[in-house]
Amino acid sequence: MSLTTAERTIILAMWGKIAAQADAIGSEALERLFTSFPQTKTYFPHFDLHAGSAQLRAHGAKVAAAVGDAVRSIDDVARALAPLSELHAYVLRVDPVNFKLLSHCLLVTVAARCPADFTADAHAAWDKFLSVVSAVLTEKYR
Repeated sequence: MSLTTAERTIILAMWGKIAAQADAIGSEALERLFTSFPQTKTYFPHFDLHAGSAQLRAHGAKVAAAVGDAVRSIDDVARALAPLSELHAYVLRVDPVNFKLLSHCLLVTVAARCPADFTADAHAAWDKFLSVVSAVLTEKYR
């Protein structure tokens, strides 16, 4: 699944606007993930998962950094996220469904934080982009 030129333009433009708040978006998306899908907490037994905790903010920053890497490498997301794909498949053994769940939570968070920019076209572009990211993160499982 590849992104169209219009979709790439939307993702890059919106990321340019939200990059400054990316860490907060990552943290908020994780809070949504753990609240909406509590089974995902099993991979973080050593974390303080309370809203705003230092560990949640730090991991949210890592999530945001990975999304930023994917955006900056929008034409080769697989290369950009290959180390994360291997880590999650071979070392952490995260259930691949969790990437789709997190993508959904990221989508909702971006929509909530950027309502004026989150048009129907932006929604479709971000949904497709995050599907690409999820696919890359799960490709080592096959």
